[in-house]
Amino acid sequence: MYKTLTLCIFILFNTFSATQAQTATDLIVIDAKATGSKLKLESGTEKKITDRNLYDNQPNFINEEQLAFSAADDKGNHDIIIYTFTSNKFVNLTKTPDLNEFSPAITDCGLYVSAVTVEEDGKQRLWLYPTNFGEPELLYDDIEPIGYYDWYDNKAAMFVLGQPNTLVYPYAKEDILTISQQVGRSIKKRPKTSVITYIDKNDSQEIDGEKVFAIKGFDLEKKESHTFGYALPASEDFIWLNKNLLLMAKGDELFIRKANKKEWISVGTIKQDGYENISRMAYSPKLKKLVVVMERK
Repeated sequence: MYKTLTLCIFILFNTFSATQAQTATDLIVIDAKATGSKLKLESGTEKKITDRNLYDNQPNFINEEQLAFSAADDKGNHDIIIYTFTSNKFVNLTKTPDLNEFSPAITDCGLYVSAVTVEEDGKQRLWLYPTNFGEPELLYDDIEPIGYYDWYDNKAAMFVLGQPNTLVYPYAKEDILTISQQVGRSIKKRPKTSVITYIDKNDSQEIDGEKVFAIKGFDLEKKESHTFGYALPASEDFIWLNKNLLLMAKGDELFIRKANKKEWISVGTIKQDGYENISRMAYSPKLKKLVVVMERK
């Protein structure tokens, strides 16, 4: 069956494989405020959300007080965990010994947390997990293997693993648009727009001996392409703090850049004993908190 998220309104990698070897990582939170073209980090407010010598990664805010992430147990099984900031408590959204769930995100309707699920036969497809802990639903049965994705208009723009990796968007079952090929793992909707952004590995330049890839965008409504300058050297994880401000990291240092500017500006470092190398990030403008993933040394 081929489902669309219209049902929401009726219910009031480098092969980027989800199963690739993983480094022990934790989630670190810091108070932060993004305003216009600035990001202010509140030094001294850094705090570990997780503290395990395992994989806790891929954070995503699902509402004003909760964060979803993928976590491995000591047997190597991955589930989606929900962390609530107000209570400092964790709860399993999934607990599936025969499946592995990655890359959680809230759907546009807010009734599901989606996840890339590695099924028993190895297929990587997009599943929907109800926030009321009901039965999960397979979204696209014939689009796989999915690595990463983001949402627009109750449909998912998806990074599909292959030779080459492609970025696709299903306007309908018989109308699946290939947006680009040779894309990186960061697939992010630009806030308050219909633009899906991504790293374009077809477009690169060399800075101080390091390859730098372009950040591109595609307007899903107007069907127009956009260019948002270049990423940081040797980095490809980015997020939007607001409609105009991009955030990336290198090592333990964070950088911002306005979408229409060229220069990345350092806004500070995340100092946590025993940790290095920021990768994925998530920001809540309501909570004024930035969550980063860092590797254990």
